[in-house]
Amino acid sequence: MKKTILFLSLSLCAATGFSQSEKYTKTMEEKVSAFDTTWSVSGLKEMANTFERIANAEKTQWLPYYYAALANVNMGYQSMNPSGPADASIIDPIADKAEGLINKAEALSKDNSEIYVVKKMIASLRMMVDPMNRYMKYGMEANAALEKAKSLNAENPRVYLLQGQDKFYTPEQFGGSKTEAKKLFEESITKADAFKPESSIHPHWGKSVAQYFLSQIK
Repeated sequence: MKKTILFLSLSLCAATGFSQSEKYTKTMEEKVSAFDTTWSVSGLKEMANTFERIANAEKTQWLPYYYAALANVNMGYQSMNPSGPADASIIDPIADKAEGLINKAEALSKDNSEIYVVKKMIASLRMMVDPMNRYMKYGMEANAALEKAKSLNAENPRVYLLQGQDKFYTPEQFGGSKTEAKKLFEESITKADAFKPESSIHPHWGKSVAQYFLSQIK
C-alpha cells in the first residue's frame, strides 16, 4: 500500500512538473514570436516587463532573463535621439536594467555566446551616449564581449551581425568600412541559414537585420 501511494505521489509530481514545463515553453514561444516583430519603444518596454515577470516566476531559466535584457537594449537603441546627442538620463538607466538582467541570465548559464552578444550590445549602448569620452571604457568592453562570444561559438550568426554593424557605422578614418561590413552581413546570413537553435525559444534573431543592412550598402 505504501509503495502504491509513493508511486502515485511520484507520478503526480512528474505530471505536474511536465505540465508546468509545457506551460512555460508555450508561453515563451508566444512571447518570443511577438518579440521578433516588436520594434517600438512602448512595445519593447512591454516585452521587457513580460519576460522579466516570466523570469521571476521561473527563477531557474536563463532565457527569460536574456530576452528581458535584450528587449531593454533594443528599447535603448530605439530611444536614441536621431538628430542629436543621446540623453544619458534616459539611456544609462536602460543599460543598467539590461545589465542586471543579463547578469542573472549568466548566473544560470555560464560561458554562453548569446549572453556575451547582449553584453556587447549593452556596452555599445553605453558608449553611444558619449563616444568621445566613453570609448576607452565601453568601446573596449564591447570589443572584449564580442570576441568572447565568438570564441564560445564561432558559428553564432549574431556575432558577425554586430561586427558588421560596427564596420558599417564606424567612420573609415577610425577603421570602418562598408565593404567589410557587407562581407560580415553576408557571413551572418550564411551562418543564420545553417544555425540550428537548441529549441523553439532559443535565440534565432538577426537574419532580417543583416538583410536590411545589406540593402543599405550600394
